[in-house]
Amino acid sequence: MTDVFDVAELDLEREERRGYGEAVYCEAKTPEQVRAIATMLHNENKRTLFTRVGPAHRDAITEAIPDAAHDAQARLSWWPAELPEPTGRPVAVACAGTSDIPVAREAWLTARFYGREAELIVDVGVAGLHRILRRLDTLNAAGCIVVVAGMDGALPSVIAGLVSAPVIACPTSVGYGAAFEGLAALLAMLNACAPGVAVVNIDNGYGSGHMAAQITER
Repeated sequence: MTDVFDVAELDLEREERRGYGEAVYCEAKTPEQVRAIATMLHNENKRTLFTRVGPAHRDAITEAIPDAAHDAQARLSWWPAELPEPTGRPVAVACAGTSDIPVAREAWLTARFYGREAELIVDVGVAGLHRILRRLDTLNAAGCIVVVAGMDGALPSVIAGLVSAPVIACPTSVGYGAAFEGLAALLAMLNACAPGVAVVNIDNGYGSGHMAAQITER
């Protein structure tokens, strides 16, 4: 069995120090490494979010923490399974297309895990602007909006031009060849003409959800 001290030096005081606990990025880790880390965090009674969880990682987490919760589409696992009562201002997560939902769910559940009320709005891309206009009440009520989009990456600019809340733009690797696995959307978002848009890395639903939770804490 893998000893956690052979693979990781866990930051057990992170939540006390900065208000948000350490998340465990699983994608490049073996199931044995994830199991060892999950076991120690659970033994220390630390609320934990696991990101980029594959099927083998999920099995390893379940072995270590039988009552952990999982979302296969978002590739997230977390413990305790019950999400906290929301505090702060609400977060809205809007995604351009159905193909962007996995990253959008990662952002949405991350914001929920870190204690925010959050609403997920799907399939409101710029190919049909009437769809996002129908959701303006929800967007205007949010303290921060995460906008997830691939292809041309235009949706964050559109939303930022309609609302007063800060927008976190999250490009996805969705798109045909010239989308360059999300690079086209990333560059479009970095060049947004609407003010109040910040950009995270390609497919970084966790990072965008975490930032939205911090922005809306008070």
